[in-house]
Amino acid sequence: MQLSEIVSQLDETLSTADFADVDASANGLQVGPDEKSVETVAFAVDAAEATIKAAVDADADLLVTHHGLVWGGLDRLTGRDFSRTEPLIRNDLALYVSHLPLDGHQEVGNAAGVADHLGLSDREPFGEIGPIHIGQSGAFESPKTADEIRAALDDLDGNEGTQVLDFGPDEISEVAIVTGSGVDWLDEAIDRGVDALVTGEGKQKVYHEAREAGISVFLAGHYATETFGVRNLEKRVAEMGLETVYISHPTGL
Repeated sequence: MQLSEIVSQLDETLSTADFADVDASANGLQVGPDEKSVETVAFAVDAAEATIKAAVDADADLLVTHHGLVWGGLDRLTGRDFSRTEPLIRNDLALYVSHLPLDGHQEVGNAAGVADHLGLSDREPFGEIGPIHIGQSGAFESPKTADEIRAALDDLDGNEGTQVLDFGPDEISEVAIVTGSGVDWLDEAIDRGVDALVTGEGKQKVYHEAREAGISVFLAGHYATETFGVRNLEKRVAEMGLETVYISHPTGL
């Protein structure tokens, strides 16, 4: 299959163009020619030396990641940027990136994957950035305790222990999710009237804000909450008849 066809299908599926004005990431094809033949596609959360090497070792023609190499422009191709880009070019390995589009997609995205894992129903978009959403909210069919939710999140790939700010009700029914670094959407969760916010990592101020609002916050790890999107894209690409490989490289963060 030609690279342009894969890129076009991924861009269409993820509505990549809708995020151009709100995402610092250069989403879409970040490294590669306009056209090349692709037989094997590798998937990873991060584009880093380790994952790029693993993709090269797997003889992949394309690497698809959530976190890419270009954030808000690239002035010089030196240092770390060179060390990551050079093996891509030398080994004819293209790089496709989807950051916020893959966080917020309501079917294959990271937040949707966490919601699936938790068994949430009555799903709605959550996590506003201008006209788009990067998260999802939902409800349990039967209320859960904080310990039950913690145990479920602890099972996420790469999770090294979920931290809980247990300030919400004893029985949690409604949950909002923004994966990765999502505590900035705590106020939206409070305004929605949900019982808890699930995200990856926290900030100092969220402790007092959650305590004062009476809402629980679950910090399940940036990496651990963001494996679902690339894994779901892997399934879709496999359905195109291409060979795929998933590269697991947890960060513990």
